[in-house]
Amino acid sequence: MLDTNLALDQSATSDDSWTRREILQQPATLRATQAILDASHAEIDGFLGPLLARPDLRIMLCGAGTSAFIGECLAPWLSATLGRPVEAVATTDIVSAPHLYLAADRTTLMVSFGRSGNSPESIAAVELADARVASVHHLIITCNADGALSRRVTGNNHVVLLPEETHDRAFAMTSSFSAMMLSALSIFTGRGTMPARVEAIASAVEAMLGRSDVEAATLAGADFERVVYLGSGVFQGLAREAALKLLELTDGTIPTAFDSSLGFRHGPKTIVTPRTLVVVFVSNDPLTRLYDLDIIEELRGDGRCGAVVVIAAQDTSGETLLVENAADLADADLLFPYITFAQLYGLHCSLRLGRTPDQPNASGTVNRVVQGVRIHTPTA
Repeated sequence: MLDTNLALDQSATSDDSWTRREILQQPATLRATQAILDASHAEIDGFLGPLLARPDLRIMLCGAGTSAFIGECLAPWLSATLGRPVEAVATTDIVSAPHLYLAADRTTLMVSFGRSGNSPESIAAVELADARVASVHHLIITCNADGALSRRVTGNNHVVLLPEETHDRAFAMTSSFSAMMLSALSIFTGRGTMPARVEAIASAVEAMLGRSDVEAATLAGADFERVVYLGSGVFQGLAREAALKLLELTDGTIPTAFDSSLGFRHGPKTIVTPRTLVVVFVSNDPLTRLYDLDIIEELRGDGRCGAVVVIAAQDTSGETLLVENAADLADADLLFPYITFAQLYGLHCSLRLGRTPDQPNASGTVNRVVQGVRIHTPTA
């Protein structure tokens, strides 16, 4: 790791952006999210119970951008936990090629994630599913009471509205990402065990925020030209979200990439230069962890990277940004403390480059809620 005794940029230490506040509020918003789920469990169970009793039910986790990456993080974990296929399908894919992603004769539960609930693709995907799937049901998880998705009043949907604070005001999704992801994890993996799990998750996030803020600022000061995030299993989806956070918050100034620990060797590793930072999210699963440790050892042995940052819940051979008291947490629970480092690093890089974190896109061509999308009518 880099020398954390380096002086921090004063703009970073005095930052009072919504981005920073929304990153730091996540322990509180995670606890508040679980409280809402506990209070509404009867309604949620009443909606989902008959559907989950069907062995042929198709479950799709849907969203656009960061909301889509929630599905990529959770789909493999929920598939294994529920013992049935759970698919992550971006709404941007559904809208552009509905004939490839919607099955008319399969009873489908579409889980839609939406910070604002106003993204054109999210609305269109729900409407396309209603038109094309004979038996479709919608679980809508959103942060905005006034969004188009939360206002849907139909017989085939249930809306889970999260704390108002999670409707992030900043450009980049942070607390909205973690709250919506926690909601799906809690809803589908058992209400009885979640209060204790959420407390452990929130405590791990608190500890990670405290430990990684200085480290993230120091790494931002090193001015890496490229950044790569690697993760296996659920952490491959998280690596994608981490890469996007840096790309968004730096207005594309720092090119990013993501991959799995094993997949990185198959060509993508050519991105590595002496000015490249590689961040590896290490699994707690005994087998998966070995492959993460192998790529860390290889990258350090190559001597080619500018730096290799290891995010882990267990000690590794070499310097590690450790999530304390999390050695027994499931990988799905580690998603939450792990992402906070990437959020803070993106924030500090944004400040280092003189960007405005809450509105980093100087040209105005990329917006908090996507604009300019034309929804075309399918021909068949």
